[in-house]
Amino acid sequence: MQQGMEHSLFLQAFSEFRKYCATISPLPSELHIKLSDIINGYGTATDLFPFFLQHAKVMYPHLDYVKDLRHASNLTSPAQLFPLARAKQRKIIIHAGPTNSGKTYHAFQRYLESKSGIYCGPLKMLAVELAQKSNDVGIACDLVTGEERNFADPEGLMPAAHVSCTVEMTDIERPIEVAIIDEIQMLRDKQRGWAWLRAFLGVNADEVHLCGEEAVIDLIKNIALDTGDTVEVKRYKRLTPIEYMNEPLGSIENVQDGDCIVCFNKSSIYQLCRELEKMGRQCAVIYGGLPPGTKLAQASRFNDPEDPCKVLIATDAIGMGINLNIRRVIFYSLLKIEESRGSKINTVISPSQALQIAGRCGRYGTTHKDKGYVTTFHGKDLELMHDLLNKQINPIDKAGIHPTADMIELYGYYLPHASLSDIIDIFLSLMTIDGDKYFLCQIDQFKQIAEIIEHIEMPLRTRYVFCCAPIPLQSAFVTTMLLKYARQFSAGQPITGKWLAEQIGWPLPKPITLNELTHLEAVHDSMDLYNWLSYRFEDQFPDKVEVKDMQMAIDKAILEGVCEITKLVVISENNSDKDDMRVEKLKTLPSNISRILEKLSEKLPNET
Repeated sequence: MQQGMEHSLFLQAFSEFRKYCATISPLPSELHIKLSDIINGYGTATDLFPFFLQHAKVMYPHLDYVKDLRHASNLTSPAQLFPLARAKQRKIIIHAGPTNSGKTYHAFQRYLESKSGIYCGPLKMLAVELAQKSNDVGIACDLVTGEERNFADPEGLMPAAHVSCTVEMTDIERPIEVAIIDEIQMLRDKQRGWAWLRAFLGVNADEVHLCGEEAVIDLIKNIALDTGDTVEVKRYKRLTPIEYMNEPLGSIENVQDGDCIVCFNKSSIYQLCRELEKMGRQCAVIYGGLPPGTKLAQASRFNDPEDPCKVLIATDAIGMGINLNIRRVIFYSLLKIEESRGSKINTVISPSQALQIAGRCGRYGTTHKDKGYVTTFHGKDLELMHDLLNKQINPIDKAGIHPTADMIELYGYYLPHASLSDIIDIFLSLMTIDGDKYFLCQIDQFKQIAEIIEHIEMPLRTRYVFCCAPIPLQSAFVTTMLLKYARQFSAGQPITGKWLAEQIGWPLPKPITLNELTHLEAVHDSMDLYNWLSYRFEDQFPDKVEVKDMQMAIDKAILEGVCEITKLVVISENNSDKDDMRVEKLKTLPSNISRILEKLSEKLPNET
């Protein structure tokens, strides 16, 4: 370890050195002499260590700079990475409580009173909602998300004193009076937790209002010992009661107005939509892959008392960010598919997730504000639901952290010929972290993108930005578009709206099958990626206005498809049946071909 080699790296280097000694011919003279001495009893294996180390340094150049690289990857005191925030005595106010307890409302009132403020939310929809509320009451507020910038000033020349943004876009340099960081318990998230920690440690505000679960209080107090900030805790109780029912729904025929059935996969959504359609009931649909505009439109249908749509079928995408007139939440299942080391496994949702979803019913300010109800669809899940909803949530003891662009760039200075993926591996082997307070967020997606674009030439910091792109890697189409963007960028070619239209086959028709709907969602994601990159490389992604117009048309087509989702399900099933018939016909081809060949051979002249 003193030489910068952790155990696995040492074993790999040792294996390569042994192979080198066994296969190289002739051996370097000094190594040959040393081996001869050892064989004849005039030395020991430890005498080979200088030769081993020299060979290892050829394989792993970072071993020459271990001391400097260790210093560059020191994450034991992340608070010190934000000198502007450390230069002032901040006041931290924790608004802790369950869902629908008024936490964010009270913090937002202080935000509106302030001379300047920033709201940092987990979702684009929440950032949009807070910006709209602020502007509606006469407090000019800009909107900043990864893919969008909307300025209160029509000319976009004068930035507003108040900003609403997604948490990843938190400005840590601008001095402000009041900051709100919503859903602060997301510090524990394995993928995005670093963004909440960065916002909390770095926001340059006099007052920082943290809204979230009580489970995060002790961790915030612990971290505040490093920042020197004062901490005040305000606790809240839910504004309306919830009843955890003792009877399951049992049958789709027992669905009532105001019900929301929560599923964790699309196939269950499609099945339930079709069953409701057969009963003559209309339903709204919300799931994670839908664009924000489509989600809001479906939410509006469900919330509209004049609309015949009175039932909602949704995934856990409703857990944050959308106010819905839900009377009863019905868990169709309590199992969710999770990615684990490249494989998919079914896991029971956490108590925190269950409470977040259950808390969407009977909310204050909605039609069903008097009381909410929670149950399961299947009787076998009822006991587990009660266990989850009544279980004490464990205190959050660690926050996620992530290497910064500056750290990676410094590594690149010492290792100019190393790939970004290799730099990350070396960083992980040398980094130091305070394991009592922090954990390293998963960087599997970052590494995957680094490997996808590894062969494309671009500066290291640019490559780092591309690897941070928030894309669904499970979508082959979006991943391919990222690769195409990177190639065009590397070639110095502008990525124009015309070029993008050619790549996606614009214009795209309204979807008539589920596969076409899924493809449109992927196209929408690829346009989100274009917009995300356009705000980081404006010169090479110059047509964001044109692309946003195209994206609005895609959003409309997706909405039309979702509104007719049962029809899409039926057509897709019919197409599947036709495909099955084709397969059956193909299975009979070999015998048919044999008979044809036999008849043909009878007509051919015999060889002489």
